[in-house]
Amino acid sequence: MMWWREMRSLLIVPMFKCLVAICLVISLLVFVESLYMNIVVIYVKLFKRKPEKIYKWEAMQEDMELGNQNFPMVLVQIPMYNEREVFQLSIGAACRLIWPLDRLIVQVLDDSTDPTIMEMVNIECGKWATKGINIKCERRDNRNGYKAGALKQGMRHSYVKTCTYIAIFDADFQPEPDYLQRTVPFLIHNSELALVQARWKFVNAKKCLMTRMQEMSLNYHFTAEQESGSTRHAFFGFNGTAGVWRLAAMEEAGGWKDRTTVEDMDLAVRVGLHGWKFVFVNDVAVKSELPSQFKAFRFQQHRWSCGPANLFRKMTMEIIRNKRVTIWKKLYVIYSFFFVRKIIVHFFTFFFYCFILPTSVFFPEVNIPTWSTVYFPFMITLFNAIATPRSFYLVIFWVLFENVMAMHRTKGTFIGLLEGGRVNEWVVTEKLGDALETKLLPQVRKPRYGVLDRINSKEMMVGIYILCCASYNLVFGKTLLYIYLYMQALAFIIAGIGFVGT
Repeated sequence: MMWWREMRSLLIVPMFKCLVAICLVISLLVFVESLYMNIVVIYVKLFKRKPEKIYKWEAMQEDMELGNQNFPMVLVQIPMYNEREVFQLSIGAACRLIWPLDRLIVQVLDDSTDPTIMEMVNIECGKWATKGINIKCERRDNRNGYKAGALKQGMRHSYVKTCTYIAIFDADFQPEPDYLQRTVPFLIHNSELALVQARWKFVNAKKCLMTRMQEMSLNYHFTAEQESGSTRHAFFGFNGTAGVWRLAAMEEAGGWKDRTTVEDMDLAVRVGLHGWKFVFVNDVAVKSELPSQFKAFRFQQHRWSCGPANLFRKMTMEIIRNKRVTIWKKLYVIYSFFFVRKIIVHFFTFFFYCFILPTSVFFPEVNIPTWSTVYFPFMITLFNAIATPRSFYLVIFWVLFENVMAMHRTKGTFIGLLEGGRVNEWVVTEKLGDALETKLLPQVRKPRYGVLDRINSKEMMVGIYILCCASYNLVFGKTLLYIYLYMQALAFIIAGIGFVGT
Protein backbone atom coordinates (compact mmCIF):
# COMPACT_ATOMS: atom_id res chain seq x y z
CA MET A 1 0.00 0.00 0.00
CA MET A 2 3.01 2.28 -0.26
CA TRP A 3 1.84 3.59 -3.64
CA TRP A 4 -1.51 4.56 -2.13
CA ARG A 5 0.11 6.42 0.77
CA GLU A 6 2.39 8.31 -1.59
CA MET A 7 -0.47 9.21 -3.95
CA ARG A 8 -2.56 10.26 -0.98
CA SER A 9 0.12 12.54 0.45
CA LEU A 10 1.38 13.93 -2.87
CA LEU A 11 -1.87 14.27 -4.81
CA ILE A 12 -5.15 13.58 -3.01
CA VAL A 13 -4.51 15.53 0.22
CA PRO A 14 -3.18 18.64 -1.60
CA MET A 15 -6.17 18.53 -3.98
CA PHE A 16 -8.56 18.28 -1.06
CA LYS A 17 -6.81 21.17 0.71
CA CYS A 18 -7.19 23.21 -2.46
CA LEU A 19 -10.93 22.45 -2.61
CA VAL A 20 -11.29 23.42 1.05
CA ALA A 21 -9.45 26.70 0.44
CA ILE A 22 -11.73 27.54 -2.49
CA CYS A 23 -14.79 26.80 -0.36
CA LEU A 24 -13.47 29.01 2.44
CA VAL A 25 -13.07 31.94 0.05
CA ILE A 26 -16.59 31.41 -1.30
CA SER A 27 -17.91 31.08 2.25
CA LEU A 28 -16.49 34.51 3.01
CA LEU A 29 -18.04 36.01 -0.14
CA VAL A 30 -21.47 34.55 0.64
CA PHE A 31 -21.30 35.72 4.26
CA VAL A 32 -20.27 39.27 3.31
CA GLU A 33 -23.10 39.46 0.76
CA SER A 34 -25.64 38.24 3.31
CA LEU A 35 -24.29 40.64 5.95
CA TYR A 36 -24.46 43.55 3.49
CA MET A 37 -28.10 42.86 2.61
CA ASN A 38 -29.12 42.60 6.23
CA ILE A 39 -27.32 45.82 7.19
CA VAL A 40 -29.36 47.58 4.50
CA VAL A 41 -32.56 46.03 5.86
CA ILE A 42 -31.68 47.12 9.42
CA TYR A 43 -31.05 50.64 8.10
CA VAL A 44 -34.49 50.61 6.44
CA LYS A 45 -36.18 49.46 9.64
CA LEU A 46 -34.34 51.83 11.99
CA PHE A 47 -34.82 54.95 9.87
CA LYS A 48 -38.23 53.86 8.53
CA ARG A 49 -37.13 54.30 4.93
CA LYS A 50 -40.39 53.14 3.42
CA PRO A 51 -40.98 53.62 -0.33
CA GLU A 52 -43.51 56.38 0.43
CA LYS A 53 -40.68 58.40 2.02
CA ILE A 54 -38.26 57.85 -0.85
CA TYR A 55 -40.69 58.35 -3.72
CA LYS A 56 -43.70 60.60 -4.10
CA TRP A 57 -46.99 58.85 -3.42
CA GLU A 58 -50.48 60.36 -3.43
CA ALA A 59 -53.77 58.52 -3.39
CA MET A 60 -55.76 58.63 -6.62
CA GLN A 61 -58.88 60.80 -6.50
CA GLU A 62 -61.63 61.37 -9.00
CA ASP A 63 -61.40 64.77 -10.72
CA MET A 64 -64.58 66.86 -10.60
CA GLU A 65 -64.17 67.97 -14.21
CA LEU A 66 -62.40 65.02 -15.83
CA GLY A 67 -64.16 62.32 -13.85
CA ASN A 68 -62.30 59.03 -14.22
CA GLN A 69 -60.15 60.35 -17.06
CA ASN A 70 -57.36 61.32 -14.66
CA PHE A 71 -56.99 57.60 -13.83
CA PRO A 72 -54.51 55.93 -16.21
CA MET A 73 -55.54 52.91 -18.25
CA VAL A 74 -54.33 49.71 -16.58
CA LEU A 75 -54.07 46.28 -18.18
CA VAL A 76 -54.16 43.25 -15.85
CA GLN A 77 -52.64 40.14 -17.42
CA ILE A 78 -53.27 36.62 -16.08
CA PRO A 79 -51.27 33.94 -17.94
CA MET A 80 -52.51 30.40 -17.27
CA TYR A 81 -52.20 26.84 -18.51
CA ASN A 82 -54.77 24.18 -17.55
CA GLU A 83 -55.31 25.83 -14.16
CA ARG A 84 -58.45 23.91 -13.20
CA GLU A 85 -58.10 24.42 -9.46
CA VAL A 86 -57.31 28.15 -9.30
CA PHE A 87 -58.43 30.00 -12.44
CA GLN A 88 -61.67 31.23 -10.85
CA LEU A 89 -59.78 32.63 -7.88
CA SER A 90 -57.27 34.62 -9.96
CA ILE A 91 -59.83 35.92 -12.46
CA GLY A 92 -62.21 36.84 -9.66
CA ALA A 93 -59.52 38.67 -7.69
CA ALA A 94 -58.43 40.65 -10.77
CA CYS A 95 -62.00 41.63 -11.60
CA ARG A 96 -62.58 42.84 -8.03
CA LEU A 97 -59.69 45.31 -8.16
CA ILE A 98 -60.87 48.78 -7.18
CA TRP A 99 -60.31 50.92 -10.28
CA PRO A 100 -62.71 52.74 -12.63
CA LEU A 101 -64.25 50.13 -14.90
CA ASP A 102 -63.66 52.20 -18.02
CA ARG A 103 -59.95 52.51 -17.14
CA LEU A 104 -59.29 48.81 -16.53
CA ILE A 105 -58.83 45.87 -18.91
CA VAL A 106 -58.44 42.31 -17.62
CA GLN A 107 -56.64 40.06 -20.10
CA VAL A 108 -56.74 36.30 -19.51
CA LEU A 109 -53.95 34.64 -21.52
CA ASP A 110 -55.20 31.06 -21.63
CA ASP A 111 -52.77 28.52 -23.07
CA SER A 112 -54.89 25.62 -21.83
CA THR A 113 -55.07 22.47 -23.95
CA ASP A 114 -57.89 20.81 -22.01
CA PRO A 115 -61.19 21.63 -23.79
CA THR A 116 -63.15 21.34 -20.54
CA ILE A 117 -60.95 23.87 -18.75
CA MET A 118 -61.02 26.18 -21.78
CA GLU A 119 -64.81 26.17 -21.70
CA MET A 120 -64.86 26.84 -17.94
CA VAL A 121 -62.49 29.79 -18.43
CA ASN A 122 -64.82 31.13 -21.17
CA ILE A 123 -67.81 30.85 -18.83
CA GLU A 124 -65.95 32.60 -16.00
CA CYS A 125 -64.85 35.46 -18.28
CA GLY A 126 -68.39 35.77 -19.62
CA LYS A 127 -69.77 35.96 -16.08
CA TRP A 128 -67.56 38.94 -15.24
CA ALA A 129 -68.23 40.59 -18.58
CA THR A 130 -71.94 40.70 -17.74
CA LYS A 131 -70.99 42.62 -14.57
CA GLY A 132 -69.41 45.39 -16.60
CA ILE A 133 -65.77 44.24 -16.46
CA ASN A 134 -63.80 44.78 -19.67
CA ILE A 135 -62.34 41.27 -19.77
CA LYS A 136 -60.64 39.60 -22.73
CA CYS A 137 -59.81 35.90 -23.03
CA GLU A 138 -56.97 35.52 -25.52
CA ARG A 139 -55.68 32.22 -26.88
CA ARG A 140 -53.04 31.12 -29.37
CA ASP A 141 -52.63 27.95 -31.39
CA ASN A 142 -49.26 26.96 -29.83
CA ARG A 143 -47.28 27.23 -26.60
CA ASN A 144 -44.09 28.61 -28.10
CA GLY A 145 -42.08 30.47 -25.48
CA TYR A 146 -44.40 29.25 -22.70
CA LYS A 147 -45.33 32.11 -20.34
CA ALA A 148 -43.08 34.64 -22.11
CA GLY A 149 -44.63 33.69 -25.44
CA ALA A 150 -48.15 34.15 -24.07
CA LEU A 151 -47.33 37.55 -22.56
CA LYS A 152 -45.58 38.65 -25.75
CA GLN A 153 -48.57 37.63 -27.86
CA GLY A 154 -50.92 39.35 -25.43
CA MET A 155 -49.07 42.64 -25.90
CA ARG A 156 -49.80 42.63 -29.64
CA HIS A 157 -53.52 43.31 -29.30
CA SER A 158 -54.55 46.82 -30.32
CA TYR A 159 -56.30 47.67 -27.05
CA VAL A 160 -53.02 47.20 -25.13
CA LYS A 161 -51.67 50.38 -26.76
CA THR A 162 -54.31 52.40 -24.91
CA CYS A 163 -52.85 51.27 -21.55
CA THR A 164 -50.10 53.01 -19.60
CA TYR A 165 -49.41 50.38 -16.95
CA ILE A 166 -49.54 46.58 -16.88
CA ALA A 167 -50.14 44.47 -13.77
CA ILE A 168 -49.26 40.77 -13.97
CA PHE A 169 -50.57 37.96 -11.78
CA ASP A 170 -49.94 34.25 -12.13
CA ALA A 171 -52.97 31.98 -12.00
CA ASP A 172 -52.65 31.20 -8.28
CA PHE A 173 -52.25 34.83 -7.18
CA GLN A 174 -55.05 36.83 -5.58
CA PRO A 175 -54.38 40.56 -5.18
CA GLU A 176 -56.37 42.49 -2.60
CA PRO A 177 -58.99 44.87 -4.06
CA ASP A 178 -56.87 47.95 -3.22
CA TYR A 179 -53.74 46.59 -4.93
CA LEU A 180 -53.78 49.05 -7.85
CA GLN A 181 -54.67 51.95 -5.57
CA ARG A 182 -51.56 51.28 -3.48
CA THR A 183 -49.06 50.57 -6.28
CA VAL A 184 -49.96 52.59 -9.40
CA PRO A 185 -49.49 56.02 -7.71
CA PHE A 186 -45.76 55.28 -7.42
CA LEU A 187 -45.56 55.05 -11.21
CA ILE A 188 -47.81 58.07 -11.81
CA HIS A 189 -45.84 60.47 -9.61
CA ASN A 190 -42.30 59.17 -10.30
CA SER A 191 -41.45 59.17 -13.97
CA GLU A 192 -38.14 57.35 -13.37
CA LEU A 193 -39.87 54.24 -11.96
CA ALA A 194 -40.57 51.29 -14.26
CA LEU A 195 -41.70 48.58 -11.81
CA VAL A 196 -43.54 48.33 -8.52
CA GLN A 197 -43.15 44.86 -6.98
CA ALA A 198 -45.34 43.59 -4.15
CA ARG A 199 -44.53 40.88 -1.63
CA TRP A 200 -45.99 37.37 -1.78
CA LYS A 201 -48.14 36.02 1.05
CA PHE A 202 -48.61 32.26 1.24
CA VAL A 203 -52.06 30.93 1.99
CA ASN A 204 -50.97 27.29 2.36
CA ALA A 205 -47.73 27.83 4.30
CA LYS A 206 -49.01 25.68 7.18
CA LYS A 207 -50.02 22.76 4.95
CA CYS A 208 -46.89 20.70 5.62
CA LEU A 209 -43.28 21.00 6.80
CA MET A 210 -42.05 21.54 3.23
CA THR A 211 -44.31 24.55 2.68
CA ARG A 212 -43.23 26.00 6.05
CA MET A 213 -39.60 25.83 4.94
CA GLN A 214 -40.39 27.33 1.55
CA GLU A 215 -42.09 30.19 3.35
CA MET A 216 -38.92 30.80 5.38
CA SER A 217 -36.74 30.95 2.25
CA LEU A 218 -39.08 33.18 0.26
CA ASN A 219 -39.76 35.54 3.16
CA TYR A 220 -36.01 36.05 3.42
CA HIS A 221 -35.80 36.61 -0.34
CA PHE A 222 -38.32 39.45 -0.11
CA THR A 223 -37.16 40.85 3.23
CA ALA A 224 -33.44 40.88 2.40
CA GLU A 225 -32.77 40.57 -1.33
CA GLN A 226 -35.67 42.57 -2.73
CA GLU A 227 -35.70 45.16 0.07
CA SER A 228 -31.95 45.79 -0.09
CA GLY A 229 -31.91 45.91 -3.89
CA SER A 230 -34.79 48.37 -3.95
CA THR A 231 -33.34 50.62 -1.25
CA ARG A 232 -29.68 50.65 -2.23
CA HIS A 233 -29.69 50.22 -6.01
CA ALA A 234 -33.33 50.73 -7.15
CA PHE A 235 -32.87 47.39 -8.91
CA PHE A 236 -33.90 43.79 -8.22
CA GLY A 237 -35.30 40.85 -10.13
CA PHE A 238 -38.96 40.99 -11.10
CA ASN A 239 -40.69 38.04 -9.44
CA GLY A 240 -42.80 37.33 -12.53
CA THR A 241 -46.07 38.17 -10.80
CA ALA A 242 -47.62 40.63 -8.31
CA GLY A 243 -45.92 43.56 -10.04
CA VAL A 244 -46.99 46.60 -12.08
CA TRP A 245 -44.90 47.69 -15.08
CA ARG A 246 -44.72 50.94 -17.01
CA LEU A 247 -45.50 49.95 -20.60
CA ALA A 248 -43.10 52.53 -22.05
CA ALA A 249 -40.17 51.04 -20.09
CA MET A 250 -41.01 47.53 -21.25
CA GLU A 251 -41.17 48.61 -24.88
CA GLU A 252 -37.92 50.57 -24.63
CA ALA A 253 -36.13 47.43 -23.39
CA GLY A 254 -37.55 45.24 -26.15
CA GLY A 255 -40.49 43.62 -24.35
CA TRP A 256 -40.76 39.95 -23.44
CA LYS A 257 -38.14 37.46 -24.65
CA ASP A 258 -38.36 33.68 -24.41
CA ARG A 259 -34.62 32.89 -24.65
CA THR A 260 -34.58 31.54 -21.07
CA THR A 261 -37.09 30.16 -18.56
CA VAL A 262 -36.78 33.33 -16.44
CA GLU A 263 -38.41 35.83 -18.77
CA ASP A 264 -39.25 38.00 -15.75
CA MET A 265 -35.61 38.39 -14.68
CA ASP A 266 -34.56 38.86 -18.31
CA LEU A 267 -36.97 41.78 -18.72
CA ALA A 268 -35.97 43.32 -15.37
CA VAL A 269 -32.24 43.28 -16.19
CA ARG A 270 -32.79 44.81 -19.64
CA VAL A 271 -35.08 47.53 -18.28
CA GLY A 272 -32.62 48.23 -15.45
CA LEU A 273 -29.79 48.60 -17.97
CA HIS A 274 -31.81 51.34 -19.67
CA GLY A 275 -31.56 53.39 -16.48
CA TRP A 276 -35.06 52.77 -15.11
CA LYS A 277 -35.61 52.31 -11.37
CA PHE A 278 -37.63 49.69 -9.47
CA VAL A 279 -39.33 49.86 -6.09
CA PHE A 280 -40.29 47.00 -3.79
CA VAL A 281 -43.30 47.66 -1.52
CA ASN A 282 -43.13 45.25 1.39
CA ASP A 283 -46.42 46.47 2.89
CA VAL A 284 -48.43 45.30 -0.13
CA ALA A 285 -48.85 41.51 -0.05
CA VAL A 286 -50.52 39.29 -2.64
CA LYS A 287 -51.88 35.86 -1.74
CA SER A 288 -50.33 32.91 -3.54
CA GLU A 289 -49.89 29.15 -3.24
CA LEU A 290 -46.71 27.23 -2.50
CA PRO A 291 -46.10 23.85 -4.17
CA SER A 292 -46.86 21.20 -1.56
CA GLN A 293 -45.71 18.21 -3.59
CA PHE A 294 -41.98 17.46 -3.65
CA LYS A 295 -41.91 16.61 -7.36
CA ALA A 296 -43.53 19.94 -8.27
CA PHE A 297 -41.15 21.81 -5.98
CA ARG A 298 -38.12 20.11 -7.56
CA PHE A 299 -39.24 21.14 -11.04
CA GLN A 300 -39.81 24.70 -9.86
CA GLN A 301 -36.37 24.90 -8.25
CA HIS A 302 -34.75 23.53 -11.40
CA ARG A 303 -36.32 26.34 -13.42
CA TRP A 304 -35.45 28.98 -10.81
CA SER A 305 -31.75 27.95 -10.77
CA CYS A 306 -31.22 26.94 -14.39
CA GLY A 307 -32.86 30.06 -15.85
CA PRO A 308 -30.77 32.70 -14.00
CA ALA A 309 -27.54 30.83 -14.76
CA ASN A 310 -28.43 30.66 -18.45
CA LEU A 311 -29.39 34.35 -18.46
CA PHE A 312 -26.06 35.19 -16.80
CA ARG A 313 -24.28 33.36 -19.61
CA LYS A 314 -26.26 35.24 -22.26
CA MET A 315 -26.17 38.74 -20.75
CA THR A 316 -22.75 39.18 -19.11
CA MET A 317 -21.13 40.87 -22.12
CA GLU A 318 -24.28 42.92 -22.76
CA ILE A 319 -24.10 44.24 -19.20
CA ILE A 320 -20.37 45.02 -19.50
CA ARG A 321 -20.84 46.93 -22.80
CA ASN A 322 -23.79 48.93 -21.49
CA LYS A 323 -23.24 52.71 -21.52
CA ARG A 324 -26.45 53.88 -19.83
CA VAL A 325 -25.71 52.90 -16.20
CA THR A 326 -22.75 53.46 -13.90
CA ILE A 327 -19.93 50.98 -13.53
CA TRP A 328 -21.02 50.40 -9.92
CA LYS A 329 -24.49 49.31 -10.97
CA LYS A 330 -23.00 46.99 -13.60
CA LEU A 331 -20.70 45.54 -10.94
CA TYR A 332 -23.67 45.07 -8.61
CA VAL A 333 -25.72 43.27 -11.27
CA ILE A 334 -22.87 40.99 -12.40
CA TYR A 335 -21.28 40.25 -9.02
CA SER A 336 -23.98 40.49 -6.35
CA PHE A 337 -27.20 39.90 -8.27
CA PHE A 338 -25.95 37.12 -10.56
CA PHE A 339 -22.59 35.65 -9.54
CA VAL A 340 -22.98 35.39 -5.76
CA ARG A 341 -26.74 34.97 -5.31
CA LYS A 342 -27.62 32.98 -8.44
CA ILE A 343 -24.47 30.98 -9.18
CA ILE A 344 -21.87 30.26 -6.51
CA VAL A 345 -24.21 30.10 -3.52
CA HIS A 346 -25.77 26.90 -4.91
CA PHE A 347 -22.40 25.31 -5.72
CA PHE A 348 -20.99 26.26 -2.36
CA THR A 349 -23.96 25.04 -0.30
CA PHE A 350 -23.99 21.60 -1.90
CA PHE A 351 -20.28 20.95 -2.36
CA PHE A 352 -19.15 22.29 1.00
CA TYR A 353 -21.87 21.00 3.33
CA CYS A 354 -22.75 17.79 1.46
CA PHE A 355 -19.38 16.74 0.01
CA ILE A 356 -16.37 18.56 1.47
CA LEU A 357 -17.46 18.35 5.12
CA PRO A 358 -18.50 14.66 4.95
CA THR A 359 -15.34 13.74 3.03
CA SER A 360 -13.14 15.61 5.53
CA VAL A 361 -13.59 12.74 7.99
CA PHE A 362 -11.13 10.76 5.81
CA PHE A 363 -8.56 13.59 5.96
CA PRO A 364 -7.94 14.41 9.64
CA GLU A 365 -4.75 16.26 8.67
CA VAL A 366 -6.82 18.86 6.78
CA ASN A 367 -8.05 21.60 9.10
CA ILE A 368 -11.37 23.27 8.31
CA PRO A 369 -11.71 26.39 10.51
CA THR A 370 -14.63 26.66 12.89
CA TRP A 371 -15.73 30.04 11.50
CA SER A 372 -16.63 28.38 8.20
CA THR A 373 -18.53 25.46 9.71
CA VAL A 374 -20.19 27.10 12.73
CA TYR A 375 -20.02 30.89 13.02
CA PHE A 376 -20.75 31.97 9.42
CA PRO A 377 -23.49 29.35 8.87
CA PHE A 378 -25.05 30.28 12.22
CA MET A 379 -25.20 33.98 11.30
CA ILE A 380 -26.61 33.34 7.81
CA THR A 381 -29.20 30.94 9.25
CA LEU A 382 -30.14 33.51 11.89
CA PHE A 383 -30.65 36.16 9.18
CA ASN A 384 -33.00 33.81 7.34
CA ALA A 385 -34.91 32.75 10.45
CA ILE A 386 -35.61 36.33 11.54
CA ALA A 387 -37.66 36.86 8.36
CA THR A 388 -40.20 34.28 9.64
CA PRO A 389 -40.15 34.45 13.46
CA ARG A 390 -43.02 32.02 13.99
CA SER A 391 -41.00 29.27 12.28
CA PHE A 392 -37.80 29.87 14.22
CA TYR A 393 -38.07 26.48 15.92
CA LEU A 394 -37.87 24.82 12.49
CA VAL A 395 -34.51 26.35 11.63
CA ILE A 396 -32.55 23.08 11.89
CA PHE A 397 -34.99 21.33 9.55
CA TRP A 398 -34.75 24.30 7.21
CA VAL A 399 -30.93 24.07 7.06
CA LEU A 400 -31.02 20.34 6.30
CA PHE A 401 -33.74 20.75 3.67
CA GLU A 402 -31.96 23.65 1.98
CA ASN A 403 -28.84 21.50 1.69
CA VAL A 404 -30.89 18.77 0.02
CA MET A 405 -32.40 21.24 -2.45
CA ALA A 406 -28.95 22.72 -3.10
CA MET A 407 -28.18 19.52 -5.01
CA HIS A 408 -30.99 20.22 -7.49
CA ARG A 409 -30.12 23.91 -7.69
CA THR A 410 -26.48 23.05 -8.39
CA LYS A 411 -27.51 20.68 -11.16
CA GLY A 412 -29.85 23.30 -12.62
CA THR A 413 -27.13 25.96 -12.45
CA PHE A 414 -24.68 23.68 -14.28
CA ILE A 415 -27.24 23.01 -17.00
CA GLY A 416 -27.94 26.73 -17.35
CA LEU A 417 -24.27 27.70 -17.59
CA LEU A 418 -23.46 24.93 -20.07
CA GLU A 419 -26.81 25.15 -21.92
CA GLY A 420 -27.49 21.48 -21.35
CA GLY A 421 -30.42 19.44 -22.58
CA ARG A 422 -32.95 20.62 -19.99
CA VAL A 423 -31.99 24.30 -20.20
CA ASN A 424 -35.37 25.37 -21.61
CA GLU A 425 -37.47 22.79 -19.79
CA TRP A 426 -40.66 24.33 -18.43
CA VAL A 427 -42.92 22.25 -16.23
CA VAL A 428 -45.84 24.28 -14.90
CA THR A 429 -45.87 24.20 -11.09
CA GLU A 430 -48.95 22.24 -10.08
CA LYS A 431 -51.50 24.16 -8.03
CA LEU A 432 -53.87 22.23 -5.81
CA GLY A 433 -56.19 25.08 -4.92
CA ASP A 434 -57.41 23.31 -1.78
CA ALA A 435 -55.30 25.59 0.43
CA LEU A 436 -57.11 28.67 -0.79
CA GLU A 437 -60.03 27.84 1.52
CA THR A 438 -62.61 27.94 -1.28
CA LYS A 439 -63.63 24.72 -3.03
CA LEU A 440 -64.87 26.17 -6.28
CA LEU A 441 -64.44 23.14 -8.52
CA PRO A 442 -64.51 19.38 -8.13
CA GLN A 443 -60.96 18.18 -7.60
CA VAL A 444 -59.50 15.74 -10.07
CA ARG A 445 -58.36 12.63 -8.21
CA LYS A 446 -54.65 12.10 -8.78
CA PRO A 447 -53.35 8.54 -9.14
CA ARG A 448 -51.66 7.16 -6.05
CA TYR A 449 -48.10 5.92 -6.41
CA GLY A 450 -46.31 3.16 -4.53
CA VAL A 451 -43.12 3.63 -2.54
CA LEU A 452 -40.92 2.48 -5.44
CA ASP A 453 -42.46 5.10 -7.72
CA ARG A 454 -41.54 7.79 -5.20
CA ILE A 455 -37.85 6.87 -4.92
CA ASN A 456 -35.47 9.68 -5.87
CA SER A 457 -32.16 7.98 -6.67
CA LYS A 458 -29.91 11.06 -6.50
CA GLU A 459 -31.01 11.94 -2.97
CA MET A 460 -30.61 8.32 -1.90
CA MET A 461 -27.05 8.06 -3.23
CA VAL A 462 -25.92 11.28 -1.55
CA GLY A 463 -27.69 10.28 1.66
CA ILE A 464 -25.99 6.88 1.76
CA TYR A 465 -22.58 8.46 1.12
CA ILE A 466 -23.00 10.98 3.95
CA LEU A 467 -24.28 8.15 6.19
CA CYS A 468 -21.08 6.18 5.54
CA CYS A 469 -18.97 9.25 6.32
CA ALA A 470 -20.89 9.81 9.56
CA SER A 471 -20.37 6.21 10.65
CA TYR A 472 -16.64 6.40 9.86
CA ASN A 473 -16.36 9.59 11.91
CA LEU A 474 -18.23 8.01 14.80
CA VAL A 475 -15.89 5.01 14.89
CA PHE A 476 -12.54 6.51 13.93
CA GLY A 477 -12.91 10.26 14.26
CA LYS A 478 -12.13 12.59 17.14
CA THR A 479 -14.80 15.22 16.42
CA LEU A 480 -18.56 15.47 16.83
CA LEU A 481 -19.09 16.09 13.12
CA TYR A 482 -21.01 12.80 12.87
CA ILE A 483 -23.98 14.43 14.67
CA TYR A 484 -24.52 16.86 11.79
CA LEU A 485 -23.69 14.20 9.18
CA TYR A 486 -26.26 11.74 10.51
CA MET A 487 -28.96 14.43 10.45
CA GLN A 488 -28.02 15.51 6.93
CA ALA A 489 -27.91 11.91 5.71
CA LEU A 490 -31.35 11.31 7.19
CA ALA A 491 -32.69 14.41 5.39
CA PHE A 492 -31.39 13.15 2.03
CA ILE A 493 -32.74 9.65 2.60
CA ILE A 494 -36.18 10.94 3.61
CA ALA A 495 -36.24 13.05 0.44
CA GLY A 496 -34.97 10.05 -1.52
CA ILE A 497 -37.81 7.88 -0.29
CA GLY A 498 -40.22 10.65 -1.23
CA PHE A 499 -41.63 11.31 2.24
CA VAL A 500 -41.51 15.08 1.74
CA GLY A 501 -44.49 17.33 1.14
CA THR A 502 -48.02 16.05 0.68
